[in-house]
Amino acid sequence: MIKMWIKALKVIPRISKKEWDDLDIISRWLVASRAAVFIMTATAGVIGGLLAYRMGTFNGIVFAAAILGIVFAHATNNLLNDLIDYRKGIDHNNYYRSLYGPHPLEHGFLSKKAFMNYIYVSGALALSLGILITGMVGLSTLWLIGTGLFFLLFYTWPLKYFGLGEISVIIVWGPLMIGGTYFVVSGGHWDNWVALVSLIYALGPTTVLLGKHTDKLPEDKAKNVRTLPVILGEKPTRYLTLSLWVMQYALVLFLVVTRQLGYAMLIVFITVPDFVKMVKVFSRPRPAEAPDGYDKSTWPLYLVAHAFEFNRKFGLWFILGLIIEIVIYKFF
Repeated sequence: MIKMWIKALKVIPRISKKEWDDLDIISRWLVASRAAVFIMTATAGVIGGLLAYRMGTFNGIVFAAAILGIVFAHATNNLLNDLIDYRKGIDHNNYYRSLYGPHPLEHGFLSKKAFMNYIYVSGALALSLGILITGMVGLSTLWLIGTGLFFLLFYTWPLKYFGLGEISVIIVWGPLMIGGTYFVVSGGHWDNWVALVSLIYALGPTTVLLGKHTDKLPEDKAKNVRTLPVILGEKPTRYLTLSLWVMQYALVLFLVVTRQLGYAMLIVFITVPDFVKMVKVFSRPRPAEAPDGYDKSTWPLYLVAHAFEFNRKFGLWFILGLIIEIVIYKFF
């Protein structure tokens, strides 16, 4: 049981109906909600909490509630995404989404009623944690709940269908998740500097989404799902993705040079060799089939898999840099 939980948090497992039926309810929820991507959300929350601690205001209980709240909100969004696309007929007939992992509705793992229960429970937990935080911090947090609900409910449609999904991710993983976590953990304080710092990490999840939407560009175009890669085309999107990674490094360097962040944050440049690998991948057209030496079990995930791995490494080094900076700032 625990082994499956860990697996579902690391990868999106490909399982049969029989294997699904043998899973416990938590494993099913983790698989259905694509829990492997929650690390991006947890990372954003941790960054927000560390920024609050760096500024000298930190409430551990609110921090834990905020992390859980944004993770359950992300889960709810993923489930809603599958539901809406399924109802619109997007995920039918071996569409990209149903190829890289189990789609509970498309593959017949769950009835619509049972799937809705997953959404209700996940959403209720996210909302309950938001209300708990509001009770502890104050009514000023309602703007976070309201904004979060907007993106949760309307990301899949209409935002994703009209090239606004990628922009939404910058807002959600930046000022909303990181800035919002900072806001509640610090007791309701806001600092525009935090919003600027949050953009550094927010660009990472955006590149992951760009990679995913570029991977399935032909399928989305055929079904009139106008994601940003569909609007821009494959090559411009691949180079846009590379430019966002360059912007991450540039923002870190700018904030260090202007003394808004400490020199410890330069540790993220350890990932430059990984970025060079990304340049080699994203400067070439996406292959029509898995290249030699590529993990066939991962296909058709390709650009998104590379982007996800790079974002994971960058995010972890970013967190380490913040921790080192806090230690130096607090104790030296």
